[in-house]
Amino acid sequence: MPVVQATRSQVMTTEREALQARQVLELLEEPQGVLTVERSGQQLETLPPEIGRVLQQVLDVMARGGTIAIGPVPEVLTTSEAAGILGVSRPTLMKMICEDQLPAHRVGTHHRLKSDDVFAALRARRARERAALLELMDIEGDGF
Repeated sequence: MPVVQATRSQVMTTEREALQARQVLELLEEPQGVLTVERSGQQLETLPPEIGRVLQQVLDVMARGGTIAIGPVPEVLTTSEAAGILGVSRPTLMKMICEDQLPAHRVGTHHRLKSDDVFAALRARRARERAALLELMDIEGDGF
């Protein structure tokens, strides 16, 4: 079975594009700021908020003159790739695997993780962090 390489494209931002990105971000910061899809002068659809947030992140990087890299995430990740996505060290990831906090399988002597499992763990951690922050805000609010 041939190995298929995922393509990844990088876009380096020009000064003009950075200016345009800043202008779009300013418009989106307004209370009525909405992204819409338009073709031949006709509005087709308003973009879902989730897509809008992704585009805002891209625009933010562009506004600062950064380079955007876009590419698919493979279905199976190495421990180094998974650790990078989760923002933890590889030893911490290995501890999570050993403690059954994150499912993994072995390929020879190496661990591999399904990208769906890694992103589910990331979403769960963010939900825990949000809940802890809200609890902290609640506690702080009671003190005043």
